[in-house]
Amino acid sequence: MPIYICPNCKRRSVDLDGYEGFSTQAVQCRDCGFGFLFELLEDYYPAPGTGFVVCDADARVLAAGRGVFELTGFADADLLGRDVADALALSDASPIAVVREWGVRKLGQKIEIRTKAGLEKSVTADFFPAYDEDGGLLLALTPR
Repeated sequence: MPIYICPNCKRRSVDLDGYEGFSTQAVQCRDCGFGFLFELLEDYYPAPGTGFVVCDADARVLAAGRGVFELTGFADADLLGRDVADALALSDASPIAVVREWGVRKLGQKIEIRTKAGLEKSVTADFFPAYDEDGGLLLALTPR
């Protein structure tokens, strides 16, 4: 049974009624109305300060959930359409390639990002592959 997480409100849902599986459009969060739900193979419990970034198959930012601005200083418009590794100046972008090529999660990666103010910030990054035909990935950033 698919488990979904909302990158904005961080609520998890299970597709009990098949609603998510029958829609041809991107499914919105039933709680906050955010335009993306991300399917996980198993449940994931983010820390309270975690920010989520949703990327397409080419690792370009599609959406930034709540917590990303607070962590990075970047508004959605600053990130949309940009390569996530370049936009956030990830100190190690290799987990993105692994996740995209092998379709596996990479959890607990200790990396540095660069904020909008140009400051380096230590974060723990969790990378998740998209399990739909579009590919892509979800990046969860938690301050350390």
